[in-house]
Amino acid sequence: MKKRLADLAHLSPAPGARKKRKRIGRGPGSGHGKTATRGNKGQNSRSGSTAQYFGFEGGQMPLHRRLPKRGFTNIFRREYAVVNVGDLGRFDVEVTLAGLIGAGLVRKNGTSVKILGNGDLKKALTVRAHQFSKSAAEKIVAAGGKAEIISAEAKTGRS
Repeated sequence: MKKRLADLAHLSPAPGARKKRKRIGRGPGSGHGKTATRGNKGQNSRSGSTAQYFGFEGGQMPLHRRLPKRGFTNIFRREYAVVNVGDLGRFDVEVTLAGLIGAGLVRKNGTSVKILGNGDLKKALTVRAHQFSKSAAEKIVAAGGKAEIISAEAKTGRS
């Protein structure tokens, strides 16, 4: 007797691996007729009951609609990465955007940089940033340095 080799034409799934789909709502003979496995009455027996969204409270007015709206979002708001004067002591002569990014004080995401006056500065530094607080500029000048404002175009590379 010749032994048959397994090939693609004679493959079949393992016994018990394939199961017939449960056909609900197809009459009493199927065992899943009448209520079609949904139980008797109630919200979940009705059609469309599965379309419940985030914040759904069973038909009660949801919290996010009961509470009043407040405030607004200013779409022209400028975001600044903040660096304190006390953090500038690690630089030698000049503080630039590239230097701040290299030191890990500012993330490289194109935001403007603002220098704030928290801390003390004992070195004469030339600090270049998009904005300075009044106290930060005074501390830099008092230490013998310069606070130079760079324009927003320099940040984006546009002229």
